[in-house]
Amino acid sequence: MTSAQQLLRSQRDLLLNWTRDHPAPLLRWLRDAQVLSSAHYLSLLERSPSNAVAQALETVCVTEKSSQEFLQVLREVQDYYCRDLQVWVERHCRSDAVSQLVPAPVKVEEKKPKGPIVKLFRGKSKGFTLTAEVKAQEELKPSRSVKLANIRVPISAHKTTLLKRTEQLKCYSEGEGVASNSASHIEIRYTDLFVTEDDDLVDSSQHEYFDLASRRARIYVHQACQRIRPCHLLSPQGTSGRPPKRVKVKGIAGIGKSVAVQRLVYEWAIGKNMREFTCVFDLRFRELNLMEAPLSLLELLGERFRYLKAALPDLFTSPSSLLFILDGLDEFKFPLNWNSLDKNIDVGSKVPVSDLMVALIKGSLLPEASVILTTRPSTEAPKRFFQRCCVVLGFEEDQVKEYTTKFYKDIKVAEKVYDYILNNDNLFVLSFIPLYCYIICTAMAEFFSSEKDAGDSKSLELNPPRTVSEVYFCYLFTAVKHHALRGSAERSTPRSEVLSLAKQQLTNLGKLAYESLLQKKIMFTRADLENYGVTPADLQSTFLCHILQPLKEETMEMFSFFHLTVQEHLAALYCAINLFSQEDIIQALDFWCFGQRPPSSTAEPLQNTDVNIDKLESLQMFTRFFMGMLRARLGGQLDGLVISPMEQGDAIPTRLGLWFQDQFKGRKLENQAALNLLHCLMEFHMKEATSMAAPEIKKLNLFKMKLSVVDCAAMHYVLQFSPHKLQELNLGYSNIGNRGLDRLGPILHRCESLYLRYNCLDRRAAILESAVLKSNECQVKKLFMCGNNLGPEGVLELWNALEHNTTVEELYLDITGITERGTENIVNCLSKNTSLKTLTIVGNNIGEVGRRRLKELEQCRPGLRIIANFVDDLGLLQAYLDWVEEIQADRDQMDSVKNADALQSVLNGLHVAGEQVEKGQNAEKAKELQTKIEKLLKSSTDLIGGR
Repeated sequence: MTSAQQLLRSQRDLLLNWTRDHPAPLLRWLRDAQVLSSAHYLSLLERSPSNAVAQALETVCVTEKSSQEFLQVLREVQDYYCRDLQVWVERHCRSDAVSQLVPAPVKVEEKKPKGPIVKLFRGKSKGFTLTAEVKAQEELKPSRSVKLANIRVPISAHKTTLLKRTEQLKCYSEGEGVASNSASHIEIRYTDLFVTEDDDLVDSSQHEYFDLASRRARIYVHQACQRIRPCHLLSPQGTSGRPPKRVKVKGIAGIGKSVAVQRLVYEWAIGKNMREFTCVFDLRFRELNLMEAPLSLLELLGERFRYLKAALPDLFTSPSSLLFILDGLDEFKFPLNWNSLDKNIDVGSKVPVSDLMVALIKGSLLPEASVILTTRPSTEAPKRFFQRCCVVLGFEEDQVKEYTTKFYKDIKVAEKVYDYILNNDNLFVLSFIPLYCYIICTAMAEFFSSEKDAGDSKSLELNPPRTVSEVYFCYLFTAVKHHALRGSAERSTPRSEVLSLAKQQLTNLGKLAYESLLQKKIMFTRADLENYGVTPADLQSTFLCHILQPLKEETMEMFSFFHLTVQEHLAALYCAINLFSQEDIIQALDFWCFGQRPPSSTAEPLQNTDVNIDKLESLQMFTRFFMGMLRARLGGQLDGLVISPMEQGDAIPTRLGLWFQDQFKGRKLENQAALNLLHCLMEFHMKEATSMAAPEIKKLNLFKMKLSVVDCAAMHYVLQFSPHKLQELNLGYSNIGNRGLDRLGPILHRCESLYLRYNCLDRRAAILESAVLKSNECQVKKLFMCGNNLGPEGVLELWNALEHNTTVEELYLDITGITERGTENIVNCLSKNTSLKTLTIVGNNIGEVGRRRLKELEQCRPGLRIIANFVDDLGLLQAYLDWVEEIQADRDQMDSVKNADALQSVLNGLHVAGEQVEKGQNAEKAKELQTKIEKLLKSSTDLIGGR
């Protein structure tokens, strides 16, 4: 045996003793040096720390080459470990030179490099010498202008602390069943997110959950978008080649922003990414809420990272080497004044923490430092302060499958769960949000466990969940069951008995959740919990560990529900078991949905209704959960929690049906309120109520609502119970996509006026709509398909369908990608049609042959008005002028290339009209439209390019 192998084997116990408490840096660097394979590395992460290091040593000692590589890696990671190991490295891993980082293969020079880093690592006694090949691969340490000797120890302590805090992902690991999950290390469980540039010029004010799916749809269909890995957020961009200093990352709650930040911090702390930064400060706004008194940035960081306190002055001498990660602006309770004049603030200035954050984000404080800010879309953080704005869109379909596979130990269970998700629209859309994916996987474990564990699902006495509230209830029950029955041999205990064991805790927790929700309170002190009878000491030993999470720092201790939706669900459960009469339920819904404060009531949830009515939109998810939990109570699924039976419980569905009927009939509902009521009916899922409410829906206008497939499922669920035709269904600019239209398919034939403009639809949608038009039950009179890329093949399907259709009177196909080929059968088909009176086909490049066919059709069908040029119709020109002015007023509409493309198509159409624009009676309007579009397109390009 040669020296490296002998050295490692003889010193095995010492090395094991020094590294076993924190093996992560050593194992990761061994993997990246290809000393350990990826599969072996991941398997080691699942072992106990000491076992993992022992196995790694066993592997590397097999050859001399891998032993040498191990020593090289050990020298790289020595700062993560105790002083004894560092002395051992100095003695046994002497290096005569430190190579320079070059991206391409390096030629090793004889010349000894100079600089402080070499002095830090140079050995002083004889020992094992690194080979030239190994030295050539070593990366350059980033240049620093600070005193390295002063900061080396505190930075090492900082990295070690960050690693211990970020290397674990919270996960569900109860039970011994094959379906249970125990892989919680971030390297095992982390699944890459879909992150892309955010082209919204103005942040949407729409409720974030209802905005997500539409954004995904329009990006998939209209943009060859750049996917950005979190570690590349600060990579150089554009023609300048300069890295951005201020980066904003937005995404809805549960989409994975904080986990992405956790991975980012982990990668820096382990020394594998963003090595240009000497120090990374990660600050969470929920913790900054505790800073009531004015303080300086030095004081804030010194308090938050006490082991860095002495090093901060040295670190601030080189601000360009500092990165601040500010996580969760949406959780910040202090108001932020973005329009205030920049104050003269330096790192020693004592100011309110809100002023400190604004100055840091705007760059008036430490402009050379880098800042990454995460926030939800609903929270204002003006884009003018950022050089890069990104949006997190969650998982893609492949990533849902990857996550599911990682979640379960048994691949067969993973496949069953994934297939179930894929075939359930509600769950499929939810699964793109990582938090929901976790909750779904946890809830599903009971239903899809291996055969030998099949008895576990008996105590659920439920079918696999279909709605959001059912998913959350299964998640909660699974957590309660595993803790309540821990160590019990009888796993098929009745559900009511299991729930009764946790009755008091769930009641206390639910009351805390509900009353805090009304006040939009998400952070709790120990005293808050104790006031509601929740014992913080029980957190790790009961099911509470899946519900509440502690936030322990050196100077404070706070608690929160692990996600807002978990708080909303528990609040709904509390209300469902504490409302006892029909009147209570009606008063509660009037209050939660429309802000009507209830008169005196004995029901606990209606006792304290001191809430800002402007905050009611934030109760929409809660009301949906409530309807689902009310259904569960009426179905006996909450037995064990319920104190007393519901008065006239059998009559409640009918009473609720009347209430929903009154809302649709008597109120002028805002589109968001109407959609929320549809969701409430779907979560309630009782035919008696829905069949009473549905006939009162005569028109449904969800224009620009940006709908998901789940929204379409809610519409379909309710409207299927209406025996009447729907006078109008307006889904313009809702981005429902083909999948959403498929979900609505069974009810489309009953819509007299059907608006599907700009919905990311294509040929598949045209085929579906053709089937609707061919139906003997078709009642469609007006069909708007403008701005969808139906293409020539899709439009050919529509012409065929119209040949025998007798209901459609108006058809609008502006800007739908029709070419000359798309007009091949138009004469033959439409000449036989007797009902069509208006056909608009502007903004399509149909060519000379296509125009000749239209003229032939006009001769065959003198009663059919065909508008093929923008200058043909003054009303059409005015409509497009109004549209352009609307876009100018609401720049959010330019958030994807679809409107830019549409505007360009209109411009092309105006150019095609050519001489007619000059000579026609509508010339003035056409010129005005052309000028405004050119100006709008130029300003949009300048703004996006400038950013």
